[in-house]
Amino acid sequence: YQEKKLMDNIRQYQVPPQKYMAMMDLEERNERLFYKLLIDNVEELLPVVYTPTVGEACQKYGSIFECPQGLYISLKEKGKILEVLKNWPKKNIQVIVMTDGERILGLRDLGCQGMGIPVRKLALYTALGGVRPSSCLPVTIDVGTNNEQLLKDEFYIGLRQRRATGKEYYDLLHEFMTAVKHNYGEKVLIQFEDFANHNAFELLAKYSTTHLVFNDDIQGTAAVVLAGLVAALKLLGGSLAKQTFLFLGAGEVRL
Repeated sequence: YQEKKLMDNIRQYQVPPQKYMAMMDLEERNERLFYKLLIDNVEELLPVVYTPTVGEACQKYGSIFECPQGLYISLKEKGKILEVLKNWPKKNIQVIVMTDGERILGLRDLGCQGMGIPVRKLALYTALGGVRPSSCLPVTIDVGTNNEQLLKDEFYIGLRQRRATGKEYYDLLHEFMTAVKHNYGEKVLIQFEDFANHNAFELLAKYSTTHLVFNDDIQGTAAVVLAGLVAALKLLGGSLAKQTFLFLGAGEVRL
């Protein structure tokens, strides 16, 4: 009855961001009911909880920010990231989705407001993959933003400075990766999400031999495309090598 009533209420909203806010409020009030609603109505609610609505939510994250979700680690925590992780109330972490907010979807640098991506991506890990919410940790690494509009926005929730780069940036990331391994062990999955190209490939290459890492933009999308091609060959016949392919776009996908 609760589920039916809530779905009826959500359907009354005319625009997706209103539905997104309603789902956020429900998650805060009753997490179990939130996931029940999402699992049973995934086709209808997936575009509300994640893309495309989450993009607009991230753009307005500072304005709609009410109850904090996820863990923010900024340059101010340099040297004490392990201590910060130990203060996170949930101890049995299995999956971390992390971003630095520099390339959120196709919406450019959103800084800390990119937190909506790891939070909602992990909601899908639970709803579609069965991972307990208590085992999921959304993380935003705050190294500033080059988005002038956000830097002037009184409701922006991140560091009001231009992005750190080079050694300062990579030292902070390395401290975080080391602290994660120390605090949660070697089996925790760390998913890099919406990093800019110039950092995404380097981070994946650097930590792929020492940590259990995955970049959805690079590897996930490519895996789905490849799965589609393999499935199509079962109908068409022949080998993959004999097909002709057209690649269109400018994303990070690597086949």
